[in-house]
Amino acid sequence: MNRVRVLVFNAALGALDYAVPEGMRAEPGAVVEVPLGPRRIIGVVWEEERLPAKGVPAERLRPILGVLPVPPLAAPLRRLVEWTADYYVAPMSSVARMVLSSGNALKGARTMTEYRLVDGAEPPRLTPQRRKALERLDGEQATIRELAEIAEVSEGVLRGMVGAGLIEPVEVDIDRPYRPADPDFDQPTLTDDQQAAAARMIELVRAGEFAPLLLDGVTGSGKTETYFEAVAEAIRLEKQVLVLLPEIALTENFLRRFEDRFGAKPVVWHSSRRSTERRRAWRAVADGGAQVVIGARSSLFLPFRNLGLIVVDEAHETSFKQEDGVRYNARDVAVIRAQLEGAPVVLASATPALESMHLAANGTYEKLELPSRFGGATLPDIAVLDLREKPPERGRWIAPPLVEKLEERLERGEQSLLFLNRRGYAPLTLCRTCGYRFQCPNCSAWLVEHRLSQRLACHHCGHEVPPPAACPECGEPDCLVACGPGVERIADEVSELFPEARIALVTSDTLTSPEKIAEFVESAEGGAIDIIVGTQLVTKGYHFPELTLVGVIDADLGLEGGDLRAAERTFQQVAQVAGRAGRASKPGEVLIQTRHPDAPVIEALAANDRDAFYEAETEARRDAGAPPFGRWAAIIVSSEDEAEARDAARALGSQRPDHPDIAVFGPAPAPLSLLRGRYRYRFLINARRSAKLQHAIRDWVGGFQFGPGVRVGIDIDPYSFV
Repeated sequence: MNRVRVLVFNAALGALDYAVPEGMRAEPGAVVEVPLGPRRIIGVVWEEERLPAKGVPAERLRPILGVLPVPPLAAPLRRLVEWTADYYVAPMSSVARMVLSSGNALKGARTMTEYRLVDGAEPPRLTPQRRKALERLDGEQATIRELAEIAEVSEGVLRGMVGAGLIEPVEVDIDRPYRPADPDFDQPTLTDDQQAAAARMIELVRAGEFAPLLLDGVTGSGKTETYFEAVAEAIRLEKQVLVLLPEIALTENFLRRFEDRFGAKPVVWHSSRRSTERRRAWRAVADGGAQVVIGARSSLFLPFRNLGLIVVDEAHETSFKQEDGVRYNARDVAVIRAQLEGAPVVLASATPALESMHLAANGTYEKLELPSRFGGATLPDIAVLDLREKPPERGRWIAPPLVEKLEERLERGEQSLLFLNRRGYAPLTLCRTCGYRFQCPNCSAWLVEHRLSQRLACHHCGHEVPPPAACPECGEPDCLVACGPGVERIADEVSELFPEARIALVTSDTLTSPEKIAEFVESAEGGAIDIIVGTQLVTKGYHFPELTLVGVIDADLGLEGGDLRAAERTFQQVAQVAGRAGRASKPGEVLIQTRHPDAPVIEALAANDRDAFYEAETEARRDAGAPPFGRWAAIIVSSEDEAEARDAARALGSQRPDHPDIAVFGPAPAPLSLLRGRYRYRFLINARRSAKLQHAIRDWVGGFQFGPGVRVGIDIDPYSFV
């Protein structure tokens, strides 16, 4: 028997050695089933020299039980697992688990049973649960478990409906091939700038070499159409393509544009896909049948057979950073994967991350520019509305000049967009009699009132309660006051001001499915909406020809708190939402409501001077030793017992590394000192670029003994500072 090293999916165990039975082949990358005590677990065969393990005598080795019927994970993907684990100070097993995220894909069967409603089957008497299922499952087909989640009923209810003939089984061919995309289906006419950028990307796809590109184009410049030409060339060369999108909400709009260009839809990968869809996609990626994959950040770890191009769309988006589990940044990992695969990677954005701009300035990234809008459209005029001089009427949040602009658009039959990045009706509810404030019992955060769903909700842990009829502190009835605005409150105000207007409220609470997103886009494009009120969900990816006015309700909101990237985020967010205006033949206008018109980021937005903002922000970062000139890391120590968390953090702090290039601040209670029932203490680490930061953290934290109730989270290059 031969010995092989297997990376098993248990962070405490890491790698174990096994014997390979005669007649079995288990090459590096093979996905295998192995015994562990009385259990059977999944693992991946790894190069012995790259993965240390405790030596076990050959006679004590247990044999591999079997090699699973999927292609071995290729060497570039294994190197990506190693790099990600090393850079983000995460267990390799946790990273490898993301590669094998579809358990169904590892099974050999090619068919499975799904279920759907039987057409026209509805007996005269139904239980409330069955009626609820009938209402919610119209048009759905999935496994019993997935249907139960969609309908919010138990699996037993659905199995009873199967027995009653209300739901029928359907045999599904899971691994049926996808319809191929045609690179020449509908070739667009490009501008000279677009053609030059596309030609360079095509040249690099043909060369099959690593090249990081920053596609820097103003909003509406046609970045998508431009990189589609590189996608088309990769398809012609029979190479696979990965396009990363920051939001699932953008997928439906993107799919339509892709189908219009290539005559077929791409393969889609994100957490909301059914298990059968994820299995089909995973196996098609692994065997090379998936030409183009459109996915969320997790699609970076799919087992591509011949990856020839990676595109990160809206590459500045902070949602590319994973905030739990393995805390990786998909934008940065995409560059590493492209390097390991020997493929070009395109970072596309109208407001690139400052780190990306710096890398382009020093020549690490090649910059491709699209300085003007497509089709003769011009950038919108931007004006600042000082709320200290022209405040809204008492009890309102929209200032009179913006109200006048909204009225003008309604009279002209044009569309408007009001932006406020705050979900719900009001961020705080209190009692006007005793001052009691509604706070989450699990988090140090206020409960947000959602008037549409009649609930008070925590946006951090999901805790919900119905609004009480009386104050729980003093017992006074009808005394609750909503403080501050959310988008629901702005939508109500618009309805009061313009009762005849057709209003769409666009948030993650209202657009809860791809179907609802598609319905909204169709309504907006068809002129069935006059005023859109939305959160950051509407700041990117949408093109509404009749939208000529954007109003930013509170531009100062993002500048509050302890976010060390606050100015950059605010600039990106407001610039992106401003870019929704005037994208067609009609000119656009943007009004930014603020109480700090002299803030550098607001002045830069008003002057439409992106370069001046980036230059000033770059110098501020240089002086502070912040990225890209220095490194940040965060360590969160948490426990359900506050004293245990505090004592563990203090004990860890007493052993902090003494390094001239590394400064450790803390421990201090995190801004969200209680989150999901756990008390949190935070260290913030600032290091020079030359310091071996991960090595220092590994030595410091890895050698410390924590109590059984303590958890430690390590975040390299953090984006969240709560």
